[in-house]
Amino acid sequence: MDVRIEESWKQELAEEFEKPYFSELTAFVRNEYKGVTAIYPPARLIFNAFDHCPFNNVKVVIIGQDPYHGPGQANGLCFSVNKGVPFPPSLMNIFKEVNNDTGAPVPQDGDLTRWSDQGVLLLNATLTVRAASAGSHQKKGWEEFTDTVIRILSQKRNNIVFILWGSYAQKKGAVIDRSRHLVLSSPHPSPLSAYQGFFGNHHFSRANEYLKSKGKEPIVW
Repeated sequence: MDVRIEESWKQELAEEFEKPYFSELTAFVRNEYKGVTAIYPPARLIFNAFDHCPFNNVKVVIIGQDPYHGPGQANGLCFSVNKGVPFPPSLMNIFKEVNNDTGAPVPQDGDLTRWSDQGVLLLNATLTVRAASAGSHQKKGWEEFTDTVIRILSQKRNNIVFILWGSYAQKKGAVIDRSRHLVLSSPHPSPLSAYQGFFGNHHFSRANEYLKSKGKEPIVW
């Protein structure tokens, strides 16, 4: 199957694209985009996280769950929103922790493409969603696909920082080889759990310290 995705990822995931589940997933997603209900992100941005972060450039992986399901929010990067869109609560809390941890000011917009371009793979477990219907594209095949992405990175690369916020991401990260990579876990940045251990986790500075210790450029958060 010819999937429109960044070339290095296309090569790494070639076998996955030929599996029956991926054909079924593709048929489902195409049909959904043809329907009367809006689907997010726009189809051209489904693989945006990969397009901005080639396989060999990945330094950090942050795992989310679903794309945002409000108009104009989702841009294919987990936790990220388009410029001009108000910050969702979790993203606001992420920026607060970046500020408290590193001193970096809260940015003017919530578009995290600037992180992706530095080697941060902002990976949602499910890459599409129906408008106003959280979780509507779960258990259609996306989770199997993104599990494979995590497993391939774990097996073929070394010294990546995997950032797992909340129990869902932590379960999804169970396949990561901790002898080869740094895994940072904490509660989720949502308002329901941010004060239970997300704030003060120092994940951003800890990630950079690890990258520097491996001779890699730190991320400008």
